Amino acid sequence: MAASQDELKKQVGYKAVDDYVKSGMVVGLGTGSTAAFAVERLGNKLKDGLLKDIIAIPTSIRTKEQAESLGIPLTTLDSHPNIDVAIDGADTVDKSTLALVKGGGGALLREKIVEVQAKEFIVIVDESKLADGIGPHFDLPVEIIQFCHEHIRREVENLPSLKGCSAVLRMNGKEPYVTDNSNYIVDLKFSVPIADPIQAGKELLEVVGVVEHGLFLGMTTACIIAGSEGISVMTP
Repeated sequence: MAASQDELKKQVGYKAVDDYVKSGMVVGLGTGSTAAFAVERLGNKLKDGLLKDIIAIPTSIRTKEQAESLGIPLTTLDSHPNIDVAIDGADTVDKSTLALVKGGGGALLREKIVEVQAKEFIVIVDESKLADGIGPHFDLPVEIIQFCHEHIRREVENLPSLKGCSAVLRMNGKEPYVTDNSNYIVDLKFSVPIADPIQAGKELLEVVGVVEHGLFLGMTTACIIAGSEGISVMTP
């Protein structure tokens, strides 16, 4: 019988910790349903004495709460700016470049702050996250401030490198979705792949009121993929 999506997520989450986390490391803990299995594995290995002297940096409030419940010692970048390895999922992985779209769970800003500091960034996904190019596979999240958010949304939608996209304010019921940083998110919808993701990232950050975007470019050390044929690893 084929493995369920949760079983696939568990396989890659556990493998990332088993293969890349060693005793004495500072570890960045990602956010989301796949990353949660890596956090679970880390907590279990610490409890069983298979790992020691680990300190971790969570990328969201919910990851912090999960790690605390498992007894994982936590810190912040303020006191530990050098991270040995970070492990996280992704919403899209470009098969040719390992460029990522992240932020479906709303934690893109804290994820990027932590993961850009990691010596190794291990991405864990099931094969449904693989795509040819970035854009149509999964909406690109952009975190923006609340002030004048409709103006900022329009400015983003009209960027030259994002021509043809539709920028939609993310909602939580009848109210705008609010991130852990008290910001809003606009999700960019595309019918064709973004031609130049690097330029798109630059243009987005030049819009006053944009805090961060969900393009994670040139950051992936390895991508562990679970699929119907088993587990594979891709590197840049």
